Amino acid sequence: MKPYVICLMHSSLDGRTHPSRWRPKGAGTDWFEKIHEELGGDAWVIGRVTGSEFAKGKPYPEISGEKFSRENWFARRDAKTYGVVLDAQGKIGWGRSDIGGDPIVAVLTESVPDSHLAGLRGEGVSYIFAGKSEIDLALALDILNRELGVKRLLVEGGGVANGAFLRAGLIDEFNLILSPAIDGASGAPFVFDSTAADGGKRAPLTAMTLESVRELGGGVLLLRYLIKNDPHESAG
Repeated sequence: MKPYVICLMHSSLDGRTHPSRWRPKGAGTDWFEKIHEELGGDAWVIGRVTGSEFAKGKPYPEISGEKFSRENWFARRDAKTYGVVLDAQGKIGWGRSDIGGDPIVAVLTESVPDSHLAGLRGEGVSYIFAGKSEIDLALALDILNRELGVKRLLVEGGGVANGAFLRAGLIDEFNLILSPAIDGASGAPFVFDSTAADGGKRAPLTAMTLESVRELGGGVLLLRYLIKNDPHESAG
């Protein structure tokens, strides 16, 4: 069963997501965590690049040691909220087992080395397998729901991860915190993006309904859209 998926992002008026580049500076940048808490997800998910920014360790050493079956492994199942990180090839050495008190769950593919699994287990980081060499997002959501009871998931970037969820037809709602600022230069990430390989794939969106507009103060808006996807197109 698929959780209800809300994409939450904070951007400038030109859709860029690095506040340090925005002008004027500091426009509404304190709202993200507040809205995140309000939305009350059972879990939140980020991509590998964003996840790496939270890591405190180095990649786990490649040792010829214990072999592990490619089965989901959980250090904890009792958390109120989980921090889920997409890390298909097992690149992140965590050096921690939680982010802001939320236990980390790494989403891997079966191609990761045994040494990476040993490293995750040693640090108490849960992991699930969702694909052979590429992550099947629908499968990952099904596992999170079935194994950890996740019913409400917040997708929070970066742009490539958001775009992957969008193209897979998995986003039910989009909440955008829109700040009165502009980046205005090349090289910054967007709210939704793709890898070069996925650049030609289109999202199966059939409708976006503006559910509400909320003024947060200082010219900052919270836009809430409900999304309708074509299940046949996304399945294909």
